[in-house]
Amino acid sequence: MSITLAQAKEKLKKYGQEHVLKYYEELTEEERASLLDQIEVSDMEILESCRHQEELTKRGVITPLAAMELPEIEANRESFTRAGADAIRAGKVGAVLLAGGMGTRLGSDDPKGVYNIGITRKLYIFECLINNLMEIVKETEAWIPLFVMTSDKNHEATVKFLKEHDFFGYKAECVHFFTQKMALAVDYDGKVYMEGKGKMASSPNGNGGWFVSLRDAGLLDLIHRQGIEWLNVFAVDNVLQHIADPCFIGATIQRKCVAGAKVVAKVTPDEKVGAICLEDGRPSIVEYYDMTQELMAARDAQGKPAYNFGVILNYLFSVAELERVLSLSLPLHVVEKKIPYLDEAGELVKPEAPNGYKFENLILDMIYQMESCLPYEVVRENEFAPIKNKTGIDSVESARELLRRKGVVL
Repeated sequence: MSITLAQAKEKLKKYGQEHVLKYYEELTEEERASLLDQIEVSDMEILESCRHQEELTKRGVITPLAAMELPEIEANRESFTRAGADAIRAGKVGAVLLAGGMGTRLGSDDPKGVYNIGITRKLYIFECLINNLMEIVKETEAWIPLFVMTSDKNHEATVKFLKEHDFFGYKAECVHFFTQKMALAVDYDGKVYMEGKGKMASSPNGNGGWFVSLRDAGLLDLIHRQGIEWLNVFAVDNVLQHIADPCFIGATIQRKCVAGAKVVAKVTPDEKVGAICLEDGRPSIVEYYDMTQELMAARDAQGKPAYNFGVILNYLFSVAELERVLSLSLPLHVVEKKIPYLDEAGELVKPEAPNGYKFENLILDMIYQMESCLPYEVVRENEFAPIKNKTGIDSVESARELLRRKGVVL
């Protein structure tokens, strides 16, 4: 049973959002029920955050955190790989695909994962990722449970697409979907935008909410039943990454860390990747826009850049550690965005420039909550081909070139 209209009015009044019910009388019964549901489940406490942004971004003392670099990995590859493969064969490893985003920046209205990057044949982003995971399935002769996080905006399209393509050869019973939570979008004064007469504007709440969303979908019970102890979390847009990589898993286990982060050596000190570091003595990540000149110029004892390794959003987390930190709240990021909204006349406007804020939790902030983290270096050309844009840096074009070099037919 949803909240009553009176209860909805009371909640909206508390947060100064009474305008949300402006068109209530015009709505159908179904639309009214849907809006009341949305009002009930929406977290309105966060709306105050856009007035206190400077308090959200305070950082502790940043110091270097050494990565496990390529020579050390090569020297131990056999031992690490054996340990990781053993964990996979024992059913202790699951993979989590963060696929809540749309292909908007690629000029598509579809989920990002269904974007076709092929030229002479169809080759979808989802297909590339599943092909990469299938390599490990063949190597270990063990199927790895795959948890796919979607969002309200792309869930149906994602599930339909993957089913129509028979999961690109992946075993259907090993694929589990869950939906990312949504956060309201507001104007610069903290007023919630309406994207329809019966719907408040909202967007996925950032990739940091993945574990809470997975738990709320009931999948943590399945993880316990199956004895899964490690989750490899990865982003949808990196078509080259190795997923459930036995060497990475084995290195994290053997070094007795509760988390691991794949990293690449940065091309330039100001490259747009988060740098792995310590913050107040704990593993952390400092985002590229927070990198000061001082941090970029810092050197280690060997004279190398002290913050030289950037994360590629491919992490390994201990399930037990994730459960331990469930009660801790992640920092909130207030992000300026272009938000479609209804104007005073009730007409939908699609702005050309940013016009308000969205609220996000980021997975990189989860690292700071972990007791330990192994930064694990990978070769950029082998594992890092992010597709953020249609052309230029980190684009469809650059990813195609890297795939070609790996012998993938486009």
